[in-house]
Formats: sequence, structure tokens, C-alpha cells
Amino acid sequence: MKISSVELKISAVRVSQYPDDELPEFLLVGRSNVGKSSFINTLIHRKNFARTSSRPGKTQTLNFFLVNENFYLVDVPGYGYALTSKRKQEKFGKMIEDYLAHRTNLKHVFMLVDFRHKPTKDDVLMYNYLKYFNLPVTVVATKVDKITKGQWDKYKQITLKELDLVHGDELVLFSSLLKEGKETIHELIESKI
Repeated sequence: MKISSVELKISAVRVSQYPDDELPEFLLVGRSNVGKSSFINTLIHRKNFARTSSRPGKTQTLNFFLVNENFYLVDVPGYGYALTSKRKQEKFGKMIEDYLAHRTNLKHVFMLVDFRHKPTKDDVLMYNYLKYFNLPVTVVATKVDKITKGQWDKYKQITLKELDLVHGDELVLFSSLLKEGKETIHELIESKI
């Protein structure tokens, strides 16, 4: 996929602020510090477009990145960050629920998990939550370069067992460093727009 333009179009906290152009949207969810910014930067061929932070829990809005004036990548606040207050977690939850309940142009969800660790209870809850809305999900296992290639199959089985993916959903191994999985994600996006 050739990326000719990218812009942060809107940062929204409520439905009335979402873009109204009806372009296809691809939602990115994942725990804080799972590598969503690196994932976005790799997909759009930019080094520091989406800001990476050493402080988890930095994203506090729904960020709509317009790509090629053709579709949106929608980045939402990370979940499972212990230092986020209960009130803020509830606010984020409501923001995401409103989005999921109202976006007819949402085409697909990319749920990022850290390949180095067994999916957490929060990851399992998020996956089941997305399935409650009957959304197509691709689980993206990030940071695969941190595991030796000979161990990939073992870690892949652990992830699949924990999340128990429904028929039609898939797991993609991804590395910003190796560019592993990038083409697969590009092809999936292209097939849905």
C-alpha cells in the first residue's frame, strides 16, 4: 500500500465530534504500552507521526488519522494501565462504547497484544467485548522481534489458547523493527475499503 498522505484529522471525546464524511474506519485497541504508536507509524511509513511515550496511558481521546484521504485509523486510549484513576477508566470505557455502538463505517478492529506475554485478563475481556458487538477482529501480536524466531510458534499457541478466537478472526505476528506483518495488515485494509 502506497501512503501518500496522513493527517491527524480529529481528536474526539464524544460522538458529535467524530468525522462525518463516512469514510471506512479501522479501530486500534490495546493495553497501554503495547506499541500502538509504533504500529501506526510502521503502517503509514512515518517515523514519529504518532507519538510514542515512555509514560503509559497518554492517549486520552479518540484520534482519527486520515490516511490517503481514503480511510481512518482510529486510535483509542489504552486499557489496563494501573495508574489511571477509576473515574478516568470509566470515562474511557464510555467513550469506546459510544464509538462501537454508533459507527456504521467501522470496518475492522486491530487488537494489539504484547507477544512476549500471555494475554492478560484485560486482553481477554476486550476481545470478548468486541465480539459482543459482533465486530471482525485481527489480533496483532506486537514486538515479535523480542522473541527468537524458533519460539514464535510456541508463543503463538499461548496467545491463541488464551483468546480463543472465533472463526474468521486471525492472529498476525507484527514487528515495527522487522516490518513483520505490515504487508498482511495493508492487504487486509485494502480488501475492506
